[in-house]
Amino acid sequence: MIFKAIILVGGPSRGTRFRPLSLDSPKPLFPVAGHPIIWHHLEAVSKVEELKEVLLIGFFENSVFDRFVEDASRDFPNISIRYLREYQSLGTAGGLYHFRDEILRGDPEQIYVLNADVASSFPLNEMMKFHNTHRGLCTILGTKVNREIAHKFGCLVAKPDSREVLHYVEKPESFISDLISCGIYLFDCAIFNEMKKAMQNKAQRVDQDQFHDDNKLRLEQDLLGMLVESRKLYVYETTDFWRQIKTAASAVPANAFYLEQYRKNNPSRLLKNEPNGPEIVGCVYKHPTATIDPSAKVGPNVTIGPRVVIGKGVRVNDSIILDNAEIKNNSCILHSIIGWDSKIGCWARVEGTPTSSHVTSITENGVKVESVTILAKEVTVTDEIIIRDCIVLPHKQLKTSCHNEILM
Repeated sequence: MIFKAIILVGGPSRGTRFRPLSLDSPKPLFPVAGHPIIWHHLEAVSKVEELKEVLLIGFFENSVFDRFVEDASRDFPNISIRYLREYQSLGTAGGLYHFRDEILRGDPEQIYVLNADVASSFPLNEMMKFHNTHRGLCTILGTKVNREIAHKFGCLVAKPDSREVLHYVEKPESFISDLISCGIYLFDCAIFNEMKKAMQNKAQRVDQDQFHDDNKLRLEQDLLGMLVESRKLYVYETTDFWRQIKTAASAVPANAFYLEQYRKNNPSRLLKNEPNGPEIVGCVYKHPTATIDPSAKVGPNVTIGPRVVIGKGVRVNDSIILDNAEIKNNSCILHSIIGWDSKIGCWARVEGTPTSSHVTSITENGVKVESVTILAKEVTVTDEIIIRDCIVLPHKQLKTSCHNEILM
């Protein structure tokens, strides 16, 4: 059986909740646990036997992904990786349908479709085994969340025995179910016939409504409901880690998860305590070009990017330190993201609040939610300053302490 995988990467008009980090890096390419977010998707699909090609579909300029595709092709030499650019935003199903000839080239029997903005254990082989036990066209990955936040996602109601989906609602106004869609799908290739029907239904609705000019075709709103009606949608439920990466803050728990996966499956990727070296606590990833003073204490759940310099007596945990940042002596970084080329002064403290739930926005009722502190590119925090629960836009110099602010 031949498989293909599609990763839906969106475009520059998306990812606004990921600001200010998306001002300098497209969200799919933001580094988490030392690699771009979608690199982890590729690592997962590379473990599916008979999967030989991955297509990235979105409406970024081609040049945005050129370097990534080149590097990823070296990391995963057994799969072909290509980027296909939409001429405009076509929707999560519209891009698939537009490129159906490319997707069907080589006669694959099944295709995985993964949204870029998720972190997951990606149980793709388990999904495939389950998919082959039923007669549906689609298996959707599902997971349970607290009922208080379920309305923020696509909600599923399924038969307890067969796991056939009986009802699907995208972001319902009232409680439907605590079982939600993870944005990861396995389709039979006959799904393109259903997409054609959905396109025709969409066209009819547009013709009947002269004010309706939405020409996007969405998996969630336009296709899944049709599959439910025709009894062709099933759900495979996972209890493993899954998070959306919507806000910049959500990159920190995703980082911790992938570091833990390294500990279980690839411990050589992580730092170890060594004589005359810094104290390493838990899971820490360091790029080979970064330097850490032996008197520093780092971890758990820390990623340190290229050419980062961490000085004497520094304490870092639950944080991502991006390329070329400098953390000067005796400063403390907790639950934060330190942006590219940023500088943290001596005895400074940059601290956020841990995010234990699914964070989907940075404000609530017009007030900033306490969360991970984010410093964007080229932010300078001067000596002995405390920055707590803040989001700081690029090129700022902070000379006074701040709490729970968005600094523009």
